[in-house]
Amino acid sequence: MTDEKKPGRVDQVMQDLRRMIRDEGLKVGDAMPAEQTIASGLGVSRNVVREAMRALAALGVVEVGNGRRARVAGVSPTAMATLLDHAAYTGELTLQQMMDVRRTLEIRAAALAALRRSEAQARRMTEIADAMLAGIDGDPDEIRELDVALHTEIGAASGNALFALLIESYGAITRRIWEIGWQARASRENRLENLHCHARLAAAIAARDSVQAEHVMTEHFDSAIAALVRAGVT
Repeated sequence: MTDEKKPGRVDQVMQDLRRMIRDEGLKVGDAMPAEQTIASGLGVSRNVVREAMRALAALGVVEVGNGRRARVAGVSPTAMATLLDHAAYTGELTLQQMMDVRRTLEIRAAALAALRRSEAQARRMTEIADAMLAGIDGDPDEIRELDVALHTEIGAASGNALFALLIESYGAITRRIWEIGWQARASRENRLENLHCHARLAAAIAARDSVQAEHVMTEHFDSAIAALVRAGVT
């Protein structure tokens, strides 16, 4: 086994590439040096560099494509969403554990959104909440997607890019939990109350009432967690 093929060599080059991005002050969209330039500078083959680039692309650190140099990628929720989904299916994290973390994130995000939201964001949240109520007797899948969209909008309106990233990364998990909760709220009355809670949340954020927004989001998650417990999810 040659030195460059020893286990950990690709990992080392990955670290070197991340250090290169930092030291050279590369920004999102900037091109990385050519593979051959990197390989010569690090004393490894282009194959090792290529493997390292592919691994970093899977993590969302760089973007690679045929016929062009790798570029520094922007932060995306995709990689984290994949990890969370994997952790749920393998049992490393329970849905309740994920809900505990999401609850903490979104209560704070709701309060911040009430303080920082734009008029356009407030309008979109109100429209989404109204559409959820109007669809009570329609396709549950449509209500679910509106629900996800509302929470994503709240994350964006918080004005904190990390809140937005983390909340959006919960998308796949949110959809799984939503379906369990919808079935647990068996009556139309219970489902309607859940949708009214979303409407109250949108209204509090639109009114710039951070205390009320935090209160309603807490109420919403307490109800969601209780629904999971009724469904046997612990």
